[in-house]
Amino acid sequence: MVCPYDWSIPGGVQTQVRGLAEALVRAGTHVTVVTPVTDKRNRPAAAFELIGVGKSVSISANGSRAPVAPTPAAMTRTLRALRLVRPDLVHIHEPLTPGPSLAALVAGPRPIVGTFHRSGSDGLYRVEGLALRPFARRMDTAVAVSEAARSTAREVLGPFLPSILVIPNGVDVRRYALDPEVPAPAAREGEAMPLRILFVGRHEERKGLAVLLEAVEILRRNAAAGEPARTARVQVVGDGPQTVDVRRRFAALDATEWLGAVGDEEKVRLLRAADVFVAPSLRGESFGVVLLEAMAAGTAVIASDLPGYRLAAGEAANWVPVGDAQALAAVLAEVLGVRAERERLVRMGNERVASYALDSIAERYLEIYRRSVAARQLT
Repeated sequence: MVCPYDWSIPGGVQTQVRGLAEALVRAGTHVTVVTPVTDKRNRPAAAFELIGVGKSVSISANGSRAPVAPTPAAMTRTLRALRLVRPDLVHIHEPLTPGPSLAALVAGPRPIVGTFHRSGSDGLYRVEGLALRPFARRMDTAVAVSEAARSTAREVLGPFLPSILVIPNGVDVRRYALDPEVPAPAAREGEAMPLRILFVGRHEERKGLAVLLEAVEILRRNAAAGEPARTARVQVVGDGPQTVDVRRRFAALDATEWLGAVGDEEKVRLLRAADVFVAPSLRGESFGVVLLEAMAAGTAVIASDLPGYRLAAGEAANWVPVGDAQALAAVLAEVLGVRAERERLVRMGNERVASYALDSIAERYLEIYRRSVAARQLT
């Protein structure tokens, strides 16, 4: 597998690559992951081989900042690693991303399976796609994690990708499952205890953190005006370019904990302990794997009504119009105030997430791998 984003920096694609690789190992496959690694101390232990090909730099992409290694040195190391490993198949995540993924697409060994995660294109991405269209034909099979991601791939690569399968992202449900000996938050809190609202994401405009905090502000104002409201703490995980400004703007929200970037194990613990998980993103979400993680952890979910999020959560979340803090405050008031509603969302989430177990996703990829290898052997 080739991952274009820095392994030592938390991110959705990195999480998916790691989870899929672990599931494939459980299924009896030998997996090597080739990826940039800037901080070797922050490299989680894994059941698969990991080859670092250099440090990353942060570049602007799709309304976010991406930790990529777009240098000739990283690309050369990638090709050298692939020659050394001599894989039966190369699975490239985000094939058009400059760095290891692009090197593997243009000059790596075949057969190649490519997975597209991105939803939404800009001018630079379309120009890149136009230039790389001939190399897209080196992929034996193309996969997208959602219909939105498939539409983006078709937009930038046109007729050079006539067929794109959709296989959603998944979650390791065993990792997030609550200890059966410890009752879930909705079942253990007393009415006087403040509930926990959790946000996990990069602090940038498209993730909508300010919308959530504005909604909490509205709840506080309503409570001060005499409207009944359940007290709640807000836990904010992550950091980013808006951290300082958002913290300054909402400094009066004294029940807010700014936890910064956390490791995977701490994220799991926080998701398990939360009563409500809120994903207030504004755009650019091809698939809501973080919603699945919250559901697997037994947490009620509220999310912006985005196609990628809907694909992940279906009816197992409460939906709010994108960017509407007033509407989010109203839904939060209902979910926080009615224990039965939280329990309903948790129950539906548990049912929903079962179909996205990574072991099942890995089996679907294994079938694609087998077909791709067989077809390549016939040519």
